Amino acid sequence: MSDDIIAEIRRDYIYNLAKKGERVDGRAFDEYRQIEVETRLIDRAEGSAKVKIGNTQVLVGIKIQPGEPFPDTPDQGAIITNVELAPLASPSFEPGPPDESATELARVVDRGVRESGAIDLAKLCIEKGENIWMVFIDVYVLDHDGNLMDASALGAIAALLNAELPNERYELGKDAPLPIDDLPVAVTAAEINGEIMLDPSLDEELIASTQLTVITSKDGSLAGMQKSGVGMLTFDQIHHIIDIASKKAKEIREKYLETS
Repeated sequence: MSDDIIAEIRRDYIYNLAKKGERVDGRAFDEYRQIEVETRLIDRAEGSAKVKIGNTQVLVGIKIQPGEPFPDTPDQGAIITNVELAPLASPSFEPGPPDESATELARVVDRGVRESGAIDLAKLCIEKGENIWMVFIDVYVLDHDGNLMDASALGAIAALLNAELPNERYELGKDAPLPIDDLPVAVTAAEINGEIMLDPSLDEELIASTQLTVITSKDGSLAGMQKSGVGMLTFDQIHHIIDIASKKAKEIREKYLETS
């Protein structure tokens, strides 16, 4: 049986389940797979976290070092986000420079941290116009079974929460926690045959007409949105996604971030 026929059978199966309000793994449309968050796993990093959502798994490391500020922000620290899609994580990942998927993922993670004001960048200024702290967020995808957006974003903020400024290494005083002001959480929904499903698995992603990732801050305000795929969403669907994303983000934040 050809791969195209298998894909067609899988698509029809998921579509028919959606019509009955069901999913392949038995979850409700607004239900996530099991989430696991572990922190402080990399001794040589200033902060780290591993996040599993179902079988999807990402590892995030935080490196912090002094550097020169950007000309337009002489008194603020900098955030630089990178994503590596390891070929062993998925047959669709290839070795080489970051592709469009990696670039998009890095931008979404970076936007959530930056636009929510998660890090107080003013407190990362060592000497105005001369020296600042540069925060590198490095995301490594270990296993890809759908919804890399949410896993990567959650891993990033979890790693930042346990990161420390390495003051002692650079003779700037005692090490101190990274100044965190907010806890942005990304929630992704997929549109499949007219239905909206949170936390799409890889099989669901492959047949979804479109996906929408909504990033909200602690107060529920929007910190970012990213649409993927060629399909269209109605205004009602968008409002519905934003509403359930805000509620689900609150649950995730309270369970996995505010208690860490």
